Amino acid sequence: MLGLGVDRLRADMNRLLALLFHQGVLDEHFLQLQQLQDETSPNFVYEVVNIYFHESDKLLKNLRELLMDKELSDYKKMGIHLNQLMGSSSSIGAKRVRNICVAFRAASEQNNRPACLRALELIEHEYCYLKNKLHELFQIEQQLLLAAGVRYPMHN
Repeated sequence: MLGLGVDRLRADMNRLLALLFHQGVLDEHFLQLQQLQDETSPNFVYEVVNIYFHESDKLLKNLRELLMDKELSDYKKMGIHLNQLMGSSSSIGAKRVRNICVAFRAASEQNNRPACLRALELIEHEYCYLKNKLHELFQIEQQLLLAAGVRYPMHN
């Protein structure tokens, strides 16, 4: 019975990953990140992605604050935050977030506040979706590790 649970969880995890790749949410960089995980660092992807989320939360907050100041939007500072968000999104394979950052940066280079606001809303939406789906993936992965790690004592 235990094997069936592990198989179901593995299938759920693979389905979710396939969906995220099919939707263009993730790209090959996420697979490369997964390949760096092994028995010596079983939580590597989770830890790297959590750092990404922590830093990205701050960057998105900073971007929103910069755009809310109607008098003085600091587009140069905005570009710096966007480059950081774009680079870190790319490094974990967050393809859709990275792609919107590119459009956002182009709008900021043109000092186009309305386009920047639209791009920020899109990034926040995609980022939230990514965060929820990766959280779901990590929950399945954790259940899989627990199910696979269950060992019953041998009786003599």
